[in-house]
Amino acid sequence: MSYRVGQGVDIHRFRAGRPLRLCGVELAGEIGLEGHSDADVALHAVTDAILGAISAGDIGEHFPPTSARWKDADSTAFLRHALELAEGEGFEVVNCDLTIVGERPRLGPHRDRLRAALAATLGLPVKRVSVKATTSEGMGWIGRGEGLLAMAVVLLAAAECDRPQ
Repeated sequence: MSYRVGQGVDIHRFRAGRPLRLCGVELAGEIGLEGHSDADVALHAVTDAILGAISAGDIGEHFPPTSARWKDADSTAFLRHALELAEGEGFEVVNCDLTIVGERPRLGPHRDRLRAALAATLGLPVKRVSVKATTSEGMGWIGRGEGLLAMAVVLLAAAECDRPQ
């Protein structure tokens, strides 16, 4: 196979007293997310998408939340690890589509920064990375403002494939 598709989903509840990090960017003045690492729900979803595309398990297998080593860890390290594993299997990321679901914060003002940071970590041109945001229209735990959900899809191509520019 020359191409692989991976999908990742991650969920974290809000927790006061922590910074909010999305796509490796700290959003000043926003309530953070609860988690063993920095709880970057966006990077966790993208990491799981890459791991899934190469059939390498999930983020919890590689970075167990029971390990003190990963306490408050920067999630860009998780994504870089997944990229290294993909490269070791002969694959590179072609593009990434990320959707963040939550009532808050409003991500529109931050979208360009989030997209640029994610593209830089993935080593991709910005035009091959999408960061979108939506709400749940007030329904369920997301609608009550209890946390964020992120969903990511990635396309990987074997090193010998022609990739779009």
